[in-house]
Amino acid sequence: MAVGLGVNDFIACCGSTKFAEQMVADGPFDTYDKAVVAAKNIWFNKVDVHGWLEAFAAHPQIGQNPSSVANKSSTSVQWSKGEQSTALATATDSSLQELYEWNSQYKQKFGFVFLICASGRSTPEILAELKRRFSNRPIVEFEIAAQEQMKITELRLQKLFSNVDVTKAEEGRVTILGGHLTAPSIPTRVRPPITTHVLDIARGCPAGGIEVLLEMYTSQKSGPVFGQSGDDMWTFQGSSATDKDGRSGQLMKIVNELTPGVYRISFNTGKYNPDGFFPFVSIVFEVKASQKMEHFHVPLLLSPFSFSTYRGS
Repeated sequence: MAVGLGVNDFIACCGSTKFAEQMVADGPFDTYDKAVVAAKNIWFNKVDVHGWLEAFAAHPQIGQNPSSVANKSSTSVQWSKGEQSTALATATDSSLQELYEWNSQYKQKFGFVFLICASGRSTPEILAELKRRFSNRPIVEFEIAAQEQMKITELRLQKLFSNVDVTKAEEGRVTILGGHLTAPSIPTRVRPPITTHVLDIARGCPAGGIEVLLEMYTSQKSGPVFGQSGDDMWTFQGSSATDKDGRSGQLMKIVNELTPGVYRISFNTGKYNPDGFFPFVSIVFEVKASQKMEHFHVPLLLSPFSFSTYRGS
């Protein structure tokens, strides 16, 4: 049972005091799933407009240093940094300036910071979504912001419960004297170790409906050689299709340690761009033994006649 969670723990997940106090009152929760059910009910049915605005105000603008937000806990600061890591990794001086200007226009129009679940999203993707939502009526945008806040809360609750479970497992090991405890491996990741998304840079929007395939090189040889063919050397790991936000579904299981080796992500770009130059795109990359605990976000930036990629986080 997830005991020992207090108001400050839940405020780190969602900056509304009312939300945090109600979560403590409704708890404790023995599973993450039960906590999410309660969180949704509290957020949408019990927290008022003032509580929503309080939670929105706890977030930094995308591209802003999370530490600059007043009364923000160290936990939520670290989580904000992680959630914005892909955006910052893909930002340039000009795109950060454009993001700052659009954030200012957004806040002037709606009265609160632009809110989006930024985890895994690039700066161009976030900018495109900001511009699209800017035309919304305030009442519509207020509801969208609340939905995005709930996505962030779910993500942070999962991190919170993972930390609690790991701490409890450690406490259990040191309190059993003279015994031998074989504890099951508790996944500490909140998503699969390899993820991707596709951004249509020609249209300036996420690319939905693209089929995605993840494979791993499993030949007995040391590794793939340039110019060498042979699809039998690649083993299927998982497949999916990008959603309306350009994100693929789960391509592999959530595991703590990623098996080192060479991986290949392939995209059915010909179906998405029938008149484009590329019938499909494959990105091959290597995970070294020293990197097995890291996350690999490998996005595709696509146009009909060019593409690029980068190592995200």
